[in-house]
This record gives sequence, structure tokens and C-alpha cells, in this order.
Amino acid sequence: MPKQRLITARRVVVKLGSNVITAKNSLNLEVIESISRQIGCLMDRGIEVILVSSGAMAAGLRKMGLTRRPVEIPKRQAVSALGQSGLMNAYEKTFADCDKKVAQILLTGEDLNNRKRYLNARNTLRTLIEWHVVPIINENDTIMVEEIKLGDNDNLAAMITLLMDADFLFILTDIDGLYNKDPRRFTDARLIPKVATFKKEIEDFASHIPGTLGTGGMLSKIQAAQKVTSAGIPMIVARGNTENVLLRLFEGESLGTYFVPRKERMASRKCWIAYTLDTKGSLVIDDGAVRAVRQNGKSLLPIGVVAVEGDFEEGAAVCFKTSDNEIIGTGLVNYRSVDINLIKGLKTYQIEACLGDKHYDEIIHRDNLVLKDCCG
Repeated sequence: MPKQRLITARRVVVKLGSNVITAKNSLNLEVIESISRQIGCLMDRGIEVILVSSGAMAAGLRKMGLTRRPVEIPKRQAVSALGQSGLMNAYEKTFADCDKKVAQILLTGEDLNNRKRYLNARNTLRTLIEWHVVPIINENDTIMVEEIKLGDNDNLAAMITLLMDADFLFILTDIDGLYNKDPRRFTDARLIPKVATFKKEIEDFASHIPGTLGTGGMLSKIQAAQKVTSAGIPMIVARGNTENVLLRLFEGESLGTYFVPRKERMASRKCWIAYTLDTKGSLVIDDGAVRAVRQNGKSLLPIGVVAVEGDFEEGAAVCFKTSDNEIIGTGLVNYRSVDINLIKGLKTYQIEACLGDKHYDEIIHRDNLVLKDCCG
């Protein structure tokens, strides 16, 4: 297990799943108290902790006396709204026992896609951490629609880990880690203690271990691990109701599955481009451009663009790919799609004559470009 990384960790994200903190469509106050106490202990050691917590739906169901989730989206959103206050009230009480304050943060995909709002969220979280307040983050289910949905709290936890340059991500769930098959169904299931590379068999294992209550099963945890480890941040999946699970992990005990990070840390802005932004289109580039950006670390110039797919504005995130549809990477464009269509294949000195002016030589500057190879 990554004892040295845990010794040096100063900021961590803990994600607590629905299956851990709920029991029979109600909040499991015993687990909430335990996790709160452990986080309080870590904070007393000087470790900054950000909590991403599910559980609002279960709390809302209990308030309304319902035994199952409503099918209709407005009713599900209303139940989540009812439950969010109950969830926060439970955390407020348990953290108060540790002499810690909490703050609620509700986010949507739109908040993290917009660079200004992304930075505002980061500044708010930094301030709360400086005040020794525990930020408790959840997706804003009350106003969530498909266009701004983050997907699940595993994905949200990964995004928050990257947003805050955290040193570690812990995802606490209802099983001991990643198994080669579902341990709830197969007695011969084998725990995988360490994942260093994301081979197809890893995704195959995960795809057969669904979640029982939350929206994210084991596959969503693998996807979260791919994001953070590609950025150089380690992650552990472990059973959340194991006694003192966080404290034991920090003491070096081998629990759960450890996902090994790549050696180099990725810059925060490039993490945002690679893992947070939704792409609005794509550019097909020629072999010379592929070599320039992939092997020589160059910017993407108009002369290397063969085709434009989609309708997007200046500053949008787009992927760039070969004519065989192999995605090379993602970047922020300096020109609108209609303008790129006009200048594709041209040399940089020809841009002004074509468009009437020239603000940039590059379609995508190398500082705003992330290669897929760097993203795992």
C-alpha cells in the first residue's frame, strides 16, 4: 500500500457512497458518525479533507415515508431537495462532536465547465479549508437536467480532486474494493489489491459489479481512477463501514484496492481541459500535424487541419483526431468552427487575408492542448 504517499498527503478527497451511509432507505447515522470522527482526527493532524457525499435521496425518502425512489424526474428532484437538509443536519451534528464546522456545496456540470465558475468554486473551497471548515459536496439534483448532469458522485469526486490539486482520493463503498467478480454473488471472488494499468480485463471486472442503490457501480469508480491517476494522483477504493477505515489506511494498513498514479503530476489547467470540459466538436488533422503535436510538443496550426466537425465558438473544447478517427487529444480552440473551416489547410501568414484579421497563429496553442497519451 502507498504508505509514503499517505505520510506526505496534506489534502485529500473522501467520497462516501449511498450504499455506505444508508440503510433501508434511511441514513445510517452510525456510519456518518464514524466517518465524521475519522475526518476530524485527520484534520487535527493537519490534513485538509474535502467530503463528497451521497445520501440526499435516502434522507428524502424517509421524510416523505416512501419506500422506493420515484420514477418521475421532478419527484426525484423534490425528494433530493427534501433530503439534502436532513443529510447536512446529520453531518452538522456529528462534526460538531469533533468541534468541526461544515459547509454545503452543490454543483452541476455547468459550474465546472465554465472556467470562471470553476475558479470561483475552487476559491470558495480554498477559503473554507483555510477556515478549517469541512466542505461537503454533492451534485445539485434539484435543478439537474441531462445537459448539466455530472453523471455520478464518483465522477464528481474525481473532478473535485483535480480541481483542488488534492494528494489522494478515497472512494468508500459497500464492498472491500475491486474484485475479479461480484463478491456479493460469487464466493470465489478475489480482491485485486493494486491496479497499475487499466487493461481491458479491469473494466470487464468492474462492469459486472453494479451499484445497489447509488447511480455509480464499480465501473464508475474505475473511470474516476483513470482520471485522477492519469493526472498523477493516487486513489483507493475501500469498504466505508470497516471500523476506522480512513485512520487505518493512513497508518499504512492494506485495505481495499490501490490505483497507482502516473509519475508526473498534470497541471491544474490541463486537468480541467482533459477531464472536466465537455467537447463541442472535433478537428480532423493530417499526419504531419499528428507528429507535430504528439512527438514534437507543437501547437496545432491551420495547415494541419483537414476537416471540422460540429458548430462551436472560440474558446470551446474540441478533440482532434486522425482521418482514421483515432482521437489524439483535446484542446481549446482560438477560432470559431466557421472560421476554422475557412482557414484549414492554410499557412499562418494567410489567415489575415482570409479572415480580415489574425488574432492567433495557432488553432490550438500547446498550452491549451492535452494529448490522450497523457490522459491514460
